[in-house]
Amino acid sequence: MKLTNKITIGEIVADDFRTAAIFTKYHIDFCCKGYRTIEEVCKKRDIEQNELIEHIEKARNSSANQSFDYKSWPADMIADYITKTHHRYIEEKAPIIIQYLTKLCGVHGAIHPELHEIHTIFSKSALDLTAHMKREELVVFPFIKKMKAAQNKGTSFDLPPFFSIENPIISLREDHITEGQRFKRIAALTNNYTPPVESCTTYKAAFAMLEEFDKDLKKHIHMENNILFPKAIELEKTFEKVS
Repeated sequence: MKLTNKITIGEIVADDFRTAAIFTKYHIDFCCKGYRTIEEVCKKRDIEQNELIEHIEKARNSSANQSFDYKSWPADMIADYITKTHHRYIEEKAPIIIQYLTKLCGVHGAIHPELHEIHTIFSKSALDLTAHMKREELVVFPFIKKMKAAQNKGTSFDLPPFFSIENPIISLREDHITEGQRFKRIAALTNNYTPPVESCTTYKAAFAMLEEFDKDLKKHIHMENNILFPKAIELEKTFEKVS
């Protein structure tokens, strides 16, 4: 992919995930707002376009930290990967983080009242993400797999209750925006996940886990918004659906 200021940042990261680190460095949201072009984000954040493109090119040409070429994977394979990797990660890590935050609120909440807001935001996020993932695993992802199987066999499929895959995708993308806003707030409350100088081991561990969770969620959302969902929409367009 040749870089121009008209290419969207979502397309850039979808083409090579190593570029995500560059956008993160410049505090550019490449997952929920991946539809913006380089020109748009540079103007918004007062960044020199040539400078940003140069850093992106260096990341793409680097031989270190090679990642999977997710963009080349079929939609059903990506759906399975997201379920087994990112969904399982949330299910495993969220309860542990809540446990740590609960302890921090009890011990340090009086001196650091922001911990209570962090606890509230993350707990709500964990609850909503659980419902979000269930919608994907029980409704959206199975339909994507159904379309892919039909494509492989050269057959058609019945019209789904939601009429078109684009309808649930709209809702899922709205959820992603909400989570992006929540973790932006958590990052601000934690000073970008920097624990106080006098903090204990639990404090440091909790913030480190929150930061890791945030990074994984960004990759998770990026893979859905910028790779899986566009693939699913294009896949659906190849069929003449029957009721």
